[in-house]
Amino acid sequence: MENTILGLHHITALAGKARQNLEFYTRVLGLRLLKKTVNFDDPGTYHLYYGDERGSAGTIMTFFPYEGARQGRPGTGMATDIAYAVPEGSFGFWEDRFAKHQVRYSKPTEKFERQVLAFQDPDGLKLELVETGGQDTRKGWETADVQTKVALKGFQGVTLTVKEKGPTALVLTDIFGYKLREQKGNQHRYATDAVASANIIDLVELPNQDRGLGGAGTNHHIAFRVKNEEVLMEFHDKIARLGFNITHKIDRNYFYSLYFREPGGILFEIATDNPGFGIDEPWDKLGSGLLLPPQYEPRRAEIEAVLPKLD
Repeated sequence: MENTILGLHHITALAGKARQNLEFYTRVLGLRLLKKTVNFDDPGTYHLYYGDERGSAGTIMTFFPYEGARQGRPGTGMATDIAYAVPEGSFGFWEDRFAKHQVRYSKPTEKFERQVLAFQDPDGLKLELVETGGQDTRKGWETADVQTKVALKGFQGVTLTVKEKGPTALVLTDIFGYKLREQKGNQHRYATDAVASANIIDLVELPNQDRGLGGAGTNHHIAFRVKNEEVLMEFHDKIARLGFNITHKIDRNYFYSLYFREPGGILFEIATDNPGFGIDEPWDKLGSGLLLPPQYEPRRAEIEAVLPKLD
């Protein structure tokens, strides 16, 4: 099953204040800060990575925080909801924690026969917790306040909102190997059997809804996982043959990537497992220092002077 899409690799969103973003995802949600680096296309902006102990694919949430960013608006042509898997019986803990930290949340509701606890981060990014049970054996990052028995394990999946589901669905099924599992009204659940977790895409069709507006509190792109560069380039050739405008292979230091925009307007990335987050920091020191790609290292003093303080 290695020559296929292995579920989600990471999800990248836009935020406002970097320090606020860091405090919410590490202190409130209990995720690990994996990397503190910069946007490769805009080195005056952080790129913050969060996830489990070693930044396993399917747990990695990343942000471009722009101080003073405009507020985004979820809509069609966008990934609109991110679902995290949590252990059974943990909703009570999270409701209490959200109330304590003044997090906007709703009481649990049912989605595809599972209870879902919806909430928002400080910028309004739409998130969900889903109790996934024993079939998800991943272990979340543990902090003093968020123990393993309630910790976020990683993604369950993500919701894509489009005006017309057909063309996007064909990308999921014919290129990525996902299959339609369930349908309820305008909600369609796709999944891949290649992996047991971070393997769900919910496709919601809203023909009359406005297109999303990028900004703080919205998703920038979602990344699908492949094993290595050989498989990555197999997908490059396949997607290019189908007429999509796909990028060349891009080195993101911790993985290699391709990007293309699917017919519904959502930016898709395909990213490799290799080389991983241990290439430039010891595992016990992940996220401890500002790491710059080689092309920006000569400008370190200049970049550090413009980046907002995180402590």
